Amino acid sequence: MNELNGYAGIVTGGSSGIGLEIANQLAGRGATVYIISRTGHVKEGYPESAPGTVHIKGDINDRDAMRKLSGELAAKHGGHLDFLVNNAGATYKCAAQDVPEAEFRRVLDTNVTSVFVMSQILYPYLKKSPYKGRIINISSMSAHLGFTLVVPYCTSKAAVLGLTRGLAIEWANDNICVNSIAPGWFHSKMLDAVADEKRMNQILSRIPVHKLGDTKDLGAMAAFLIGPNGSYITGQDFALDGGALAYGY
Repeated sequence: MNELNGYAGIVTGGSSGIGLEIANQLAGRGATVYIISRTGHVKEGYPESAPGTVHIKGDINDRDAMRKLSGELAAKHGGHLDFLVNNAGATYKCAAQDVPEAEFRRVLDTNVTSVFVMSQILYPYLKKSPYKGRIINISSMSAHLGFTLVVPYCTSKAAVLGLTRGLAIEWANDNICVNSIAPGWFHSKMLDAVADEKRMNQILSRIPVHKLGDTKDLGAMAAFLIGPNGSYITGQDFALDGGALAYGY
């Protein structure tokens, strides 16, 4: 469980839910994990983060601040960082015909543009990683399937897949692997915000194992992709979904 000793990197949006669990799993394996979030601490109702995590208050949409912060963090580790987990995300629940353009842009800015810009910012530091730099983007079932009332989110997550594959190919010879993880349905505040009882029953009916997932599995997948056994994996999207994408009729 110490395979990430000496590794250091960033997890965005890690003050709760999936991001916090990924950060905890990486830290539990020996990594130093800088968690960037708007709160700068674990949100109320969640357990304390693991030793080895460092919470930093920041806005990933503030490009200049992220450039400055990334440089400062890399300087603490010999001028390099080893991983970036682009987890921060946003959604908007509304019938497609009524979505305000400003909300559509907000979701894409957070879920796509910021992922690209953070990857650009971290590129020179990941390129210098002695372990091979890793980027993990959090995609979604919404990248593969259409869902009502969250069209901006579906659009953004489909874009994340294209971004993942494009960066993976372009940076394949730059000492960087780029992959994505597509969570199925896990307990989260975002899910609670969009899923009433009727929608939750619909979700469970589409999962062959008929239950929500455990975020610990997401953290373990991220640790594998970042660790020493993930250096030959790039350009892939890994669905942790209880079989949902394989479910036919």
